[in-house]
Amino acid sequence: MSDDDALACRVGCGACCIAPSISSPIPGMPNGKPAGVRCAQLTADNRCALFGKPERPAVCVSLRPSRDMCGWNNADAMAWLTALEAITTPDGK
Repeated sequence: MSDDDALACRVGCGACCIAPSISSPIPGMPNGKPAGVRCAQLTADNRCALFGKPERPAVCVSLRPSRDMCGWNNADAMAWLTALEAITTPDGK
């Protein structure tokens, strides 16, 4: 990704905390998080309560906002992340 592709998180979006599944334990979700389910650590204003903390799952730390992933609005982000989840899920489940 080039510097031109890097974005700041869109305030109030939360798509990356809803659309993808997370297989590692999360505080409040000891068995991880299913795809399409709001993370227990997503605040009411759609911010990560674990941001910058060591208990934040590695997959979340590695996810970086980009124009490809985030698109131009929250709906774009949800659509892209949902599609990515579908093509990376074993057995399509």
